[in-house]
Amino acid sequence: MAHLAESGTGAPDAAAPYTAWHRWSGDQREEFWGAWLAYAAVQWEGAARPVATGGHAMAPVQRGGPRWFPGVRLNFAENLLAGADADRVMIARDERGRRRELARGELRASAAAFARMLLDLGVQPGDRVAGYLPNIPETVVAMLGTAWVGAVWTSCSPDFGVQGVLDRFGQVGPRVLVCADGYQYAGKSIDILPRVKAVVAGLPSVERVVVVPFLRDVIGDAELAGIRGAVPWGSVVAGAGQAEPAFERLVFDHPLYVMYSSGTTGLPKCMVHGAGGTLLQHLKEHRLHCDITPGERVFYFTTCGWMMWNWLVTALASGGTIVLYDGAPLPPAEPGLLWRMAAEERVNVFGTSAKFLAASEKAGLAPGASGSLRLILSTGSPLADYSFDYVWREVKPGVRIASISGGTDLISCFMLGHPTLPVRRGELQCAGLAMAVEVWDDQGRPLGPGDGPGELVCTAPFPSMPVAFWNDPDGSKYHDAYFSRFPGTWRHGDWVEITASGGYVVHGRSDATLNPGGVRIGTAEIYREVEQVDGVVESVVVGQEMPDSRGATDVRIVLFVRLADGRVLDDALREAIRARLRANASPHHVPRVIAQVRDIPRTISGKITEIAIREVIHGRPVKNTEAMANPEALEEFRGREELRVANDYDK
Repeated sequence: MAHLAESGTGAPDAAAPYTAWHRWSGDQREEFWGAWLAYAAVQWEGAARPVATGGHAMAPVQRGGPRWFPGVRLNFAENLLAGADADRVMIARDERGRRRELARGELRASAAAFARMLLDLGVQPGDRVAGYLPNIPETVVAMLGTAWVGAVWTSCSPDFGVQGVLDRFGQVGPRVLVCADGYQYAGKSIDILPRVKAVVAGLPSVERVVVVPFLRDVIGDAELAGIRGAVPWGSVVAGAGQAEPAFERLVFDHPLYVMYSSGTTGLPKCMVHGAGGTLLQHLKEHRLHCDITPGERVFYFTTCGWMMWNWLVTALASGGTIVLYDGAPLPPAEPGLLWRMAAEERVNVFGTSAKFLAASEKAGLAPGASGSLRLILSTGSPLADYSFDYVWREVKPGVRIASISGGTDLISCFMLGHPTLPVRRGELQCAGLAMAVEVWDDQGRPLGPGDGPGELVCTAPFPSMPVAFWNDPDGSKYHDAYFSRFPGTWRHGDWVEITASGGYVVHGRSDATLNPGGVRIGTAEIYREVEQVDGVVESVVVGQEMPDSRGATDVRIVLFVRLADGRVLDDALREAIRARLRANASPHHVPRVIAQVRDIPRTISGKITEIAIREVIHGRPVKNTEAMANPEALEEFRGREELRVANDYDK
């Protein structure tokens, strides 16, 4: 932040505490973003002033929201590919043990070849290119080639079923589809070419299908038969090294990505993110919040259906070497594979999910210190205090841990870490620079430290807000998604508390909070206790609507647990769970019903589907099971005897 302090914008001194920097960046948002554009070494042309035009309301552009940097033109791929050709910029590994390295020159040449193919097809800025791919170098190449010509990239991971892909890509009409022949997960090879044929048949907009060999060494005519417009990946990149096309520099908010909501309650929302806002926000988070420097190795366990893939790839723009991995996070043959990989590749920044850290502890993994590892990032769900303890005890004593929280909606973070702030177990360190984050009660009144949890909101615009929703010309879908609950304010849907130290604790999604007897409880408060009980692998908790003694509707807490192999839920284990919750949370947190299940349904990005389970136990339909990785698991929650009989357990 020293450069910003020297910019003459009235920014605090470089040695000022983070709170002063955050206050200034919020009060002087336009000065902050203008200074950051200047000092982040972004390649652009045009005029940096005004920083924003139109209204300053927290709203879609169509409804009075601002346009950022209307005089700036840039190209996202140009910024990610800048630098010396010889620099190693990508390391890719997978569950089968394969390893590849790419230098920047190789990556750039392949992306240029892909861009030439698009231009030869007549692809124009704004046209869509879709990826149905594992997390492999070809995915990065295709995205960069797409951004090179100003087209729009959108992707799903290969574990999506046919309807799940069509529910997403079918809304945006891609002209080109890039897919793999399959993927590997938990020791199993899954051929997806039959699915690809069905997907292409359901996407009349697709003119060209590029098939990447992953399970196979090569893709031949037999594999391409029956797929309209199909060509092998090798034919596309065979011309790598020829003259590069010019980078298409476009307006700051030109569409870069179409991202999707989880879609568990209907068709996924299609969020369009702009090139400039995505780039500036990621650069801020990588350099100022994660302190990523040129040559550092950055890893995030992710699929191409989760926004952390997009976040990871942008680390190229900070000179980072990105480390890709495709496969299961804890493969049966070697549960500690990712930790071994981090040590062998000398990873500096290791990104993962709270679930992975908890599962590593449950599996008894003690990977030991790695000299290069300096920062562990965790997102996807709240990181429990005991997972902080596990990392410091078994991974690396004193390593910096940053629990981060944001979402696909902003393709970045509202709350994350900062290298100048202390790490406190169980807390997110701070709100992001220039992010006007607050916590409000149901009446829209701000809550402070000690006031308890409330709705996470953002009260002022930021550049990585979606530039639009797809097929939403008047901005009404966009408005209803974020601004209908508190007019003029972004309601994010997280249930959050500000701590005495000024940090944050996320208690879960606000639409999944429990309300027994009028006491509002975040689901994460229950998970962090239950999953410490011996024998419990994971759990899910929902509220079941029940009539009270007066005939009014109340809610009782129902807990489902998945246990370690060979364990059975008996009265002793039930009592152990209840006793822990009563002692470490409160009597209100104790479930009325505890039941055992073999599996817990989750989205394809790995998040537990509390809302879908809630719908099933009430006999209501789940609208879009294609968004789920294991929809068959829902059947175990349907019509259970424990849920039919009133439970008179006295809390």
